Amino acid sequence: MGKMSVTRCGIPLDNPVIPASGTFGYGYEYAELYDINCLGTFSFKGTTREPRFGNPTPRIAECTSGMINAVGLQNPGVEKVIVEELPKLKTCFRKPVMANVSGFSIEDYAYTCEKLDRQEQVGWLEVNISCPNVHGGGMSFGTDPKAAAEVTRAVKAVTTKPVLVKLTPNVTDIVSIAKACEDAGADGISLINTMLGMRINLRTRKPVIANTMGGFSGPAIFPVALRMVYQVAHAVKIPVVGMGGVSSAEDVLEMMMAGATAVEVGAANLVNPYICRDIVEALPEVMANYKIHRLEDIIGGM
Repeated sequence: MGKMSVTRCGIPLDNPVIPASGTFGYGYEYAELYDINCLGTFSFKGTTREPRFGNPTPRIAECTSGMINAVGLQNPGVEKVIVEELPKLKTCFRKPVMANVSGFSIEDYAYTCEKLDRQEQVGWLEVNISCPNVHGGGMSFGTDPKAAAEVTRAVKAVTTKPVLVKLTPNVTDIVSIAKACEDAGADGISLINTMLGMRINLRTRKPVIANTMGGFSGPAIFPVALRMVYQVAHAVKIPVVGMGGVSSAEDVLEMMMAGATAVEVGAANLVNPYICRDIVEALPEVMANYKIHRLEDIIGGM
């Protein structure tokens, strides 16, 4: 059997398969279906400083080879996550977990990251900078290299654990933003977050989603994600976590050959809740088919 273990930001993973934030809850929900310890780790639901109900419904739209969501970061807030969600997770998951953090100001990000950094089970902080900057006119932090760097510096100043910055693909030059985060002290980069999309109901002649637009994800975006992972991985010296339309063991290998150290699986979890387990189980045979003995050997080795 080939060696599936990898190391990300100094922390070893049994394998590179990671359910993406927003598609795996806080973990214990999926633990009712299978032993989630078979995963490398997972990124838990995006957490903000204050509780959020999220956007109005409807907030999900189906698409060919994908879906659009505008859930709006619904979560109970960082204090409740620490007091209620993490203790429940600890009963069913024995590995370090990745805490996904969102915010609407630099102060929000710093506050939430500092709180989660102190939690024993948190191994990494994944900082989602696709949120609108409420103090900067509503433009996403992730669309401007300077704003991305400011968030990164603020989070690094109050944390001790590895910080991965999660980038939006809705930009002209993703490499410049990744390099700005690296220069500001990021320990790794996660990409891509969802693309921007919409659907129209032909009967009502109105958008399907109440928010009009939302995040487009699923197999249809895989080639775009792969291209961006390749570009960023070849431009920075820190680890890259690839995601975007991943739904098979073969997709995992492609992402790693493009330069990803580990790979997140998002929308596929909502179609098949066993998909991450199935990918982990399929990897040895797929590795053997392509004469791959160690996954670490193929990172960036296309």
